[in-house]
Formats: sequence, C-alpha cells, structure tokens
Amino acid sequence: MTDTAQVPPSGGRAAPPEHLSHVIFITAAAAMGGFLFGYDSSVINGAVEAIRSRYDIGSAALAQVIAIALIGCAIGAATAGRIADRIGRIRCMRISAALFTVSAVGSALPFDIYDLAVWRIIGGFAIGMASVIGPAYIAEVSPAAYRGRLGSFQQAAIVIGIAISQLVNFGILQLANGDQRGKLLGLEAWQWMLGVMVVPALLYGLLSFAIPESPRYLLSVGKADRAREVLAEVESKDVDLDARVAEIEHAMRREHKSTFKDLKGSRFYFLPIVWVGIGLSMFQQLVGINVAFYYSATLWQSVGINPSSSFFYSFTTSIVNIIGTVIAMVLVDKVGRKPLALVGSSGMAIALAFEAWAFSAPLVNGKLPSTEGTVALVAAHVFVLFFALSWGVIVWVFLGEMFPNKIRAAALGVAASAQWIANWVITASFPSLAEWNLSGTYIIYTFFAVLSIPFVLLFVKETKGKTLEEMG
Repeated sequence: MTDTAQVPPSGGRAAPPEHLSHVIFITAAAAMGGFLFGYDSSVINGAVEAIRSRYDIGSAALAQVIAIALIGCAIGAATAGRIADRIGRIRCMRISAALFTVSAVGSALPFDIYDLAVWRIIGGFAIGMASVIGPAYIAEVSPAAYRGRLGSFQQAAIVIGIAISQLVNFGILQLANGDQRGKLLGLEAWQWMLGVMVVPALLYGLLSFAIPESPRYLLSVGKADRAREVLAEVESKDVDLDARVAEIEHAMRREHKSTFKDLKGSRFYFLPIVWVGIGLSMFQQLVGINVAFYYSATLWQSVGINPSSSFFYSFTTSIVNIIGTVIAMVLVDKVGRKPLALVGSSGMAIALAFEAWAFSAPLVNGKLPSTEGTVALVAAHVFVLFFALSWGVIVWVFLGEMFPNKIRAAALGVAASAQWIANWVITASFPSLAEWNLSGTYIIYTFFAVLSIPFVLLFVKETKGKTLEEMG
C-alpha cells in the first residue's frame, strides 16, 4: 500500500492494462462495501421519527439509539486491519456482508428499543470493517498509474449509497401514503426502510466470490504463484510479473509496523503532526455534516414540512453531495488540498450562518415563515455542496499523505478514532440541542466552520505534488 508510483520511470503515462474493464469490475465490487457504508449510515434518517413514536422515547434516548452504531464503527475500523491480515481481504469482506445482512434483518424486526440498539451496533461494526477493507483492497489490486482514480470509487460509492438510501426511503414512504408507521405487507414503513439493505448486503457477499484475493495478502501467506496469477489479471502485459512480486515482497520487508509509542512527542503528548491530523478529523465532523444525513427528515418536519417533502429534500441533499464529491475529485490534484479546504470552510460558515438565522424565526402555525423556510432549504443544500467539494474528500487525502512513513499507520488510526468520536458527539447531541434551541445549535456548527479557517492557514501544510517520502 506504500507504493506511490503513478507514472512509469520514463515519465510518460502508463499504458492501460488490457483487462481494464476487469480491473474496474474488481474495484466496483470491492467498493460495494463503501455503498453499504453510505447506505447504512444514512438509511436511519427515514426511521427516526417512527422509532420515537413506536417506542415512546425522548430525544436523549433516541439520540443514543441512532449514535450507538458509531461504537460498532470504531470497533470494526480498529480491528479490520488485523482481521484482514490474518484471514485475507476477501474473507473480511464476506464477514462484513454477513454482518450487514444480519443487522438489516434484525433492525427491521426488533422486539424492543434495546434489541434495535444491538442490531445498530452490529451494523456499525460492518461499516467500520468496510471503511478500512475497501480502500486497502482497491489500492492493492490497482495498477499504479490508475490507483488514484480507482481509489476514488470508494468515496463515490459512499455518496451514492447515501443518495440511494434516501430515494428508497422516499419511495417506501409514498407506498405507505406518507406515514412512516403506515403498514406495508404487515410491517411498518420504517421497518421496510431498514430491512431493504438486505439486498445490497447479499449482493456484496456474492460479488466477493467473483473477485480475487489481494496479491499482497497472498504473498504474505506464501502463495506466490497465485499472487502472480492475480497480478496478471490486473497489470498490463508489459509488466514483469516476477519483478512486481519481488517489488511487493521488498516493500513488505521494509515496512515499519508503527505503534502508538511512535506518536508521542515532547509536549502535549502527541507529535504536532498527529494533532493536526486529529484536528482535521474533528473539524470534518464538528461542522454538523452528519445531521444532514442522520436527521434531515426530522429537522424539516420539526419546522413544519410534511414527511413526504422532508424525505424528498433529504434525497436532493444527497444528490448535491454526489455533485460536490465529483467536483472535489476533479479539482483536488489541480488546485490543491489547502485551497479547497479554505473555500469549503468559508462556504460552509456562510451557509450555516444563514441556516441559524432562518431557524431563529418563530414558527407560524407550526411552520417557518415562507422567506425563512426557503433560506433554510437553500442554505442546507449549499452547506452540503461546500462540504462535499472540500472537507468530505480532502480530509481523507490529507490523512493518507501528511504523515511520515514510519508513523503513518498508527497516526491514521488515531485520527480515524478522533473522527468517529466527533461523529458520535454530533450525532448523540443533536436531538437534545435542537429541542433546546435549533438556531443556537447551528450557531455552534457555524463557529466550528469559522474556526477551521485559521486552523488550516496556520497548521496544515499543502501536500499536493509531494511524494510520501517527502513527508518525512
């Protein structure tokens, strides 16, 4: 995974492998984990109010049921790498698919709120595994000259999964006549929303039988002949397979297995670069982006928008998220990471400030006044657009590039953990904060968006065009 060559030694662009379509299929199959990551993260959005009504729980308890999946995410992400190194990437994918399937069935047929929470944790564990295994596998099977573009399949799959989950939720709600607790074939609409994930989960599992194991893992367990066969499937015919095998084995022998001790500095416990990574991870979440994906339907209903329209706006927000992600993928290597981060922070701060202003208006007959309602809807979409074209993508790029080789793995683990913790804080606190003061809640998110600007200017170094070795 540390091989950073993007062009051949001659400096010209490498010829595409003869089986590029097969490589794309392998990548897309592995990225199904990312699709499930996005789908499972967002599908709960359509069930929030129905769960509150079905089990008659308050905002604090509801928030814990929604956010508890993030505990599973953290555990899954922390253990996936070791599991994959022991049993292989493909088997790890199959375990993740099985857990997604079990979680979907259990979440659709819970006995009580505690039962639902357990299934949410299991689904979270699968998300955590998918978030680690997908990018690692794709990097290990991709030809070097195409690794960046093929690696972007994971992020694209995540945002598409978010959008499809909102579209499915909207369609189910229409079949249930706009009632989240409306009956469909004996189950309430929200149960179908959570249960439909069985379909992509089973597809993910089936696709794992159609793609090869990672050459890197095969070499690690002494299966050099099979590793050559896989490399022959994905590399150009001009590649010397014996040389590639030797190159991978040499890289594996040289790798330093970073540990937590390597991250310690003389002041403030961690090295400064580790704190920068933690800061990037936390700012990505503290601007409140996951409110848009976990609670948007609830948010719009709380200011008087009917359930059907609120689900539709959740879907359009997801489409904007896809558009912003594509923009980021096009621009990140052209304009650089730091300029995108600054543009994104500025755009998010302005949009969040407008949302805070709109939500400060008193409700009239349970609804926002027309002007404020329109501003809130437009600002919410602008916020997601600026997040997606900047922090949604560039934080992962920064984290993959900014750390010195000798601490990269351990530092990434700490930064990712900080991201899950910040995600949990926002997800668990929003219902209670919104009950307290919805406008005040968005002022808090605005504050973090504004604070991220001097943070980037003062502490974040541009990594565009630099090799990983130049990071130290």
